[in-house]
Amino acid sequence: MYASKLKMGNEIRIVSPATSMSILSNEAKIQAKTALERLGYRVTIAEHANECNEFDSSSIESRVQDLHAAFFDPGVKAILTTLGGFNSNQLLRYLDYEKIKRHPKILCGYSDITALCNAIYQKTGLVTYSGPHFSTFAMKKGLDYTEEYFLSCCASDDPFEILPSSEWSDDRWFLDQENRRFYPNNGPVVIQEGYAEGTLIGGNLCTLNLLQGTEYFPETEHTILLIEDDYMSDIHMFDRDLQSLIHLPAFSHVKAILIGRFQKASNVSMDLVKAMIETKKELSGIPIIANINAGHTSPIATFPIGGTCRIEAISSTSRIWIDKH
Repeated sequence: MYASKLKMGNEIRIVSPATSMSILSNEAKIQAKTALERLGYRVTIAEHANECNEFDSSSIESRVQDLHAAFFDPGVKAILTTLGGFNSNQLLRYLDYEKIKRHPKILCGYSDITALCNAIYQKTGLVTYSGPHFSTFAMKKGLDYTEEYFLSCCASDDPFEILPSSEWSDDRWFLDQENRRFYPNNGPVVIQEGYAEGTLIGGNLCTLNLLQGTEYFPETEHTILLIEDDYMSDIHMFDRDLQSLIHLPAFSHVKAILIGRFQKASNVSMDLVKAMIETKKELSGIPIIANINAGHTSPIATFPIGGTCRIEAISSTSRIWIDKH
């Protein structure tokens, strides 16, 4: 099931299912709102988005209320999350999935929001989106690629190919917007060759693992698995988190893996990724592409959780297409 695509003049509601909006500076809030308005949308803020407790979040009740209000308001066409965090999985048993299914909306975010995106897809069949937060749009430089693929996924029905960006960044841009550091992008890296097509699931690896053994973990039959993690996940953490997924009985149905770019502080090189994959006989024979524009570096593409994806990995050349989103 796909929500209606965004049109000029539509309302986007900003909710904080994990970290509170109050940690954003006023300048960042204005910059992000202005960027979305420049794209032609109206921006409204959820009632409890700025509430903040000792966990830099708000109560389960407030967050569920804001999500329900956004989904059930007929004027709202899309929901953007403020940013990630640690606790959006607290909300899963309190969401009214049947009512959400009757009021499908675009839901977009990444990192900790992986729990919501995959759970809602699994429980309702509604395609959700692993893509920019509201806070991402506060970026003054290097936002064009992210905007382009957000619009390709959320404002158009047309199939598209995800091309690599010309450059990428891993700086703390939210602390210094003017002195950004960008690196040439060498593009995706083929770890294992092959061709695959299937339903896209996943997102942030350690957050996805929180859904294991629950009713919220997505079906894996004929799927392409997207995984990424932040600077706190070194190769050891990433290895064991991936191995945990591989041990799932249904993992054998996964047709391919896409791995997002690692942050510099993780100290994960492509040689380490290749060596890690070589230790996993369960992955033999499926195409794997790493270093794609997904995750905690910038820019990022938007990926439809529950949409259809095709990948081709041959020698040093790879291609990724999003067919239905």
